[in-house]
Parts: sequence; C-alpha cells; structure tokens
Amino acid sequence: MKLLALLGFMFAVTGFSMVMARGDDATPTPGKQVPQEFEYDGKTVHYLLFLPKDYGVSDKERKWPLMLFLHGAGERGEGNFELVKVHGPPKIVESKPEFPFILVSPQCPPGQRWKAATLLALLDKVESQFSIDKNRVCVTGLSMGGYGTWSLVAAAPERFAAAVPICGGGNAGDAEKFKGVPFRVYHGDQDRAVPVTRSREMVEALKKAGGRVEYTEYEGVGHDSWTRTYAADELYDWLLKQSRPAD
Repeated sequence: MKLLALLGFMFAVTGFSMVMARGDDATPTPGKQVPQEFEYDGKTVHYLLFLPKDYGVSDKERKWPLMLFLHGAGERGEGNFELVKVHGPPKIVESKPEFPFILVSPQCPPGQRWKAATLLALLDKVESQFSIDKNRVCVTGLSMGGYGTWSLVAAAPERFAAAVPICGGGNAGDAEKFKGVPFRVYHGDQDRAVPVTRSREMVEALKKAGGRVEYTEYEGVGHDSWTRTYAADELYDWLLKQSRPAD
C-alpha cells in the first residue's frame, strides 16, 4: 500500500509539472493558435496565443499589432480552449493564418469575471516575449468580455490604441479616464441578456467627455451582436490604422 501511495504521489507531482511546463515551454508556430499558461498571483492563467503566419519570416525586426480578446460568461473554464474558440477572433484565426494581429485570448476561470490586474500582467508577459508594437495594442470583447473591455481600458487607458466592446457595459463615470482612446461600440437593440441601454449610456458619457466613439446598434438583433461585427473586414482595417502617440 505504501508503494502504491508513493507511486501515486510521484505521478501526481510529475503530471502537475507537465501541465505547468506545457504553456511556458511551448513554442508558438506562426499561423497557428496554441494553448499557453503562466502563473500570476498564485494562480494559473490559461490563454490562447496566435502569431500571424508571416511572423518573423520576411522581416525579423517587424513589430506587430496585438489584439486582446475577452470572451463571454458562457466560455469560462480552466484551459478548455474549445470554448474560447466558439466566437470571435479565436474562431476566425483557426481558418485564417494570415490574420494580421498577434492574438491573445485568455480564459476566465469558472464563476469569475475579468480582472484588470491579471489581464495587464498577461499583456506584460506577451509583450516581453514577442515582437509587438506597444503603440498598437487593442482590446475587444463580447458580453461579459464587453464589460471587461470597458473596465480594462478604464484601468490602464495608456496601454491601448483602440477598444471594441460588444454588447457590454461599464461605469459611465470612467469616461474621462479613457476619452483619449478611440472606441467602436456594438449592441443589438433587442438584447435581453445585456440591455442596449448599457452601451448607450457609455457612448453618451464618452461623447460628453469629448471622446472618440462610433456606435453601431443593430436593429432587430438580440444578444448575438458579435457574429456580424467580427465578420466585417472593415473593423480590422480600422483597428490596424489605430496607434497611440510614440513615446
């Protein structure tokens, strides 16, 4: 029995070590989306990382724009990346290796909501590892991720060149903090999960603060205002043009 217990303990430790090593030791391949993980505040942060297929190929000195994607409440989990790929950019890059952004798609743990400190630590990690243009970092998210987008930009507006919250909401009192960040906001007028007034309030507050915001409200559309939004090439063309002033 003692031998079996010892073997079980050794397997548990070895298995744990393998899981810990999988993320930080994995080498991303351009054109493919791969699981990654790192430790922050005593917890494991799971995320998907995508590098464009031309990353480091033709111009090793080239710096790339980065997109941070925040999923909705239904996609929470502990490294269940098939959920993260259900909607938005993580789904798109599976069949579009030419996607022109480095894409970072974390997974929020079950029962939790997006935390700005964790997301900023993740950005710090990725920016230290890859050739990223820090003046061209954008964030987008849907539903719970839309809320997360508003709150993250409020926490660190100096980090972002643009933001695209979809069917989310935030604190209208934060508008002064991020009025310098260009926003595109999307919502369906028949949304029963997140009332459309949540986006309207944020857009109005941002306008009053003198911010730059474009608002699209889909007539007759319910909670799924993201499929149509993320399918539009024009959105990515706009994001590619956004840049913070050089330091």
